[in-house]
Amino acid sequence: MSSTFFIPAVNIMGIDCLEEAMAAIAGYGLRKALIVTDAGLAKAGVAERMAEMLAMRDIDSAIFDGAKPNPSIANVEQGLALLQRERCDCVISLGGGSPHDCAKGIALCATNGGHIRDYEGVDRSAKPQLPLIAINTTAGTASEMTRFCIITDEARHVKMAIVDRNVTPLLSVNDPALMVGMPKGLTAATGMDALTHAIEAYVSTAATPITDACAIKAIELISDNLRQAVADGSDLQARENMAYAQFLAGMAFNNASLGYVHAMAHQLGGFYDLPHGVCNAVLLPHVQRFNASVSAARLRDVAKAMGVEVSAMNVEQGSDAALAAIENLSRAIDIPAGLALLGAKEADIPTLASNALKDACGLTNPRVASQEEIEAIFKAAF
Repeated sequence: MSSTFFIPAVNIMGIDCLEEAMAAIAGYGLRKALIVTDAGLAKAGVAERMAEMLAMRDIDSAIFDGAKPNPSIANVEQGLALLQRERCDCVISLGGGSPHDCAKGIALCATNGGHIRDYEGVDRSAKPQLPLIAINTTAGTASEMTRFCIITDEARHVKMAIVDRNVTPLLSVNDPALMVGMPKGLTAATGMDALTHAIEAYVSTAATPITDACAIKAIELISDNLRQAVADGSDLQARENMAYAQFLAGMAFNNASLGYVHAMAHQLGGFYDLPHGVCNAVLLPHVQRFNASVSAARLRDVAKAMGVEVSAMNVEQGSDAALAAIENLSRAIDIPAGLALLGAKEADIPTLASNALKDACGLTNPRVASQEEIEAIFKAAF
């Protein structure tokens, strides 16, 4: 069976690499950028700093700071309207997954027309998006380098999964110096998001030797560095290692795709506007417990990558050790213990499960689930 490996053409990484990235951006011959960010980064002056750095290279810009934590169709439409009014010829996303996803939606609609709903699913667009440069400030979603775009349809209370080669950024930038200001809770949530990406990609039915190598190294780096990054956000070495980890996890799931953890977490985000990384962290051990009957050997590899001595364990014992290691890491960085603590309601489980089964991310889960089985996983996670 053939496979295709997707990744941005250029990826600039490392402490204080932003200046190098700006020189690369200037080389594209762009004239005016729409900077897509969130209100927090705009208020902190980070977006204005980017605008000034672009201006020094004769690139004009307009700032759209309307990307919400779970970006919606309305956010995409508002940003697109500003891009068209300002006659921007490119988009620069600044932030974490939310600004990146919002920017992807804007850039895709700018060239393809229509409505962002038209692109829900896999490779539904006909044309490349407007040139998109993604400057990352978190270490988790890897949206700065993937072909995944998640937009909330508030009318349907669902997160749309847009998986399209045409939303892959032209250039990704990961400067750990931009990540130092992340609060503990966000560091924890985004780190567990990255761990989920790596594990779901590793057990995916679309995994390849390339994605396996990326996933296992990502798991090792996260296990070794996430606790320290949460405990001391100024530790640049831990921040840099987490930046590499989330990028490697992105390389893995961008090509092997994901599974039911993301398919289910998307519904929690769409229904209750909950933080994506936290939902993933809560669901991860429960979904992998369901998967263990077909992926125990792979989960044993996960346990080893998380530092567990597995040489004397059989695959079932190794699988159990992986689940315990995931739960121990979540507890160590203060991830809530269950969905009830996040405000989810058991009465909504049938609808959540039904919508999860329609999510494109579930197509590569190693074990196919029924409506009743997805409901049972949700209940176990409460």
